Amino acid sequence: MREIVALLQSIAPVISTTTLRQLSQVVYGMLISNGRITMLELSRWTEKGGSYRTIQRLYHTPILWLQIQWILFTSQFHQMDREYIAAGDEVVFGKAGKETHGLGRFFSSLQNRVIPGLSFFVFSLIDVHARQSYPIQAVQIIKEPKQPKKKKEKEKPSQEKKRPVGRPKGSKNKKKEAPILSPELVRIQPILQAFLAVLKGVLTVRYLVMDGHFGNYPSAWMVVQTGLQLVSKFRSDAALFEPFTGKYCGHGPHPTYGDKVDVRNMKKKYLKADDTEAGIRTQVYQASLLNREFAAPINVVVILKTNLSSKKQAHVILFSTDLELSYEKLYDYYTLRFQIEFNFRDAKQYWGLDDFMNVKKEAVTNAANLSFFMVNFSSVLLRQYRKNNPEFSVLDLKSHYRGYRYVAETIKLLPRKPDPILLSEIFQQIARLGMVHPAFEPVSTA
Repeated sequence: MREIVALLQSIAPVISTTTLRQLSQVVYGMLISNGRITMLELSRWTEKGGSYRTIQRLYHTPILWLQIQWILFTSQFHQMDREYIAAGDEVVFGKAGKETHGLGRFFSSLQNRVIPGLSFFVFSLIDVHARQSYPIQAVQIIKEPKQPKKKKEKEKPSQEKKRPVGRPKGSKNKKKEAPILSPELVRIQPILQAFLAVLKGVLTVRYLVMDGHFGNYPSAWMVVQTGLQLVSKFRSDAALFEPFTGKYCGHGPHPTYGDKVDVRNMKKKYLKADDTEAGIRTQVYQASLLNREFAAPINVVVILKTNLSSKKQAHVILFSTDLELSYEKLYDYYTLRFQIEFNFRDAKQYWGLDDFMNVKKEAVTNAANLSFFMVNFSSVLLRQYRKNNPEFSVLDLKSHYRGYRYVAETIKLLPRKPDPILLSEIFQQIARLGMVHPAFEPVSTA
């Protein structure tokens, strides 16, 4: 318990003393609990001062989670010589209950269908060298209720003259203006701005990685407006064109689009890498190409895989708004995006993102953010154990703290405490029970 309190002292400037004490109890309970992470379950594992009412008060207290996560990151993970990129994605999990704040119908990528539940949009920082993601901001997405469609009135036949066929004389091509953002992007934009505002002056991030759902011009425009460059993925059937390089015919507008690109039969001049392993040939192409939706050329990387025996092919089209980004980094950055999915997995599997039963706005926000806070907090605790065993996992960590709790409660029942050397050995042996990857690490039990 003492090491938990010590680690939480770093966030004391943005949280009250009472809330900090309550949070310490909840964190301790989450590390020990082997069941569903609910307020009632936590109250069964916390020490004196961690009653159900105390935990309930914490969940209904406004907490500055963005500042807390940022302080924890800068104090425990941030290294000046490391490169960091940002990643953003939506996490959806099923919930029921008419009174649950923000309950709606959202698309679940895990179930591949629309489900009733809650949605949070999460922005994370990814350490490129360590290849680890740290969730910094999680904001609930609230969908506005659909307005009933108004019945269209039948239009009366107009007596006016029909517009003449063709282009009006003297008209000019309009420049591509700022796109109209979808309701989804309108909700995400202020979240991204708040996330970047916290980073300002401390950490410089150049790239934001998002999945193929955001592989479109409005998303790219929104990201570029914030000063970042987008790395994302096109649909496999995206229409791409080479810039026009032919001679101008002398009349009409100057052509913009050249030949359409066949991603499965690209020109050799775009080939950057060609490798064959286990009967699978992998070709990587990079080119500055055009898409009719985008206002400017984009940096496109095509990864084409061919099964040499069956001749079957599969391809992926990645892109970035940064024309100078190398194909190696573009591919690596997009690959790193999957680290945020591990954050979602741990938050659901170990820290109660799927479990909480809160319905009020503040309680729902705190429950979800507490899950992501534990993703980062557990990473801090895991470091000391992985020095002895790199395979030490979250399950091992929870087993460790649960074992220490069992021993501490047993010692209280003894008429006399055992010798300190023997006591230390007892703690170590009991704490290792149930571990998959045991690791010795002397931790204070006070």
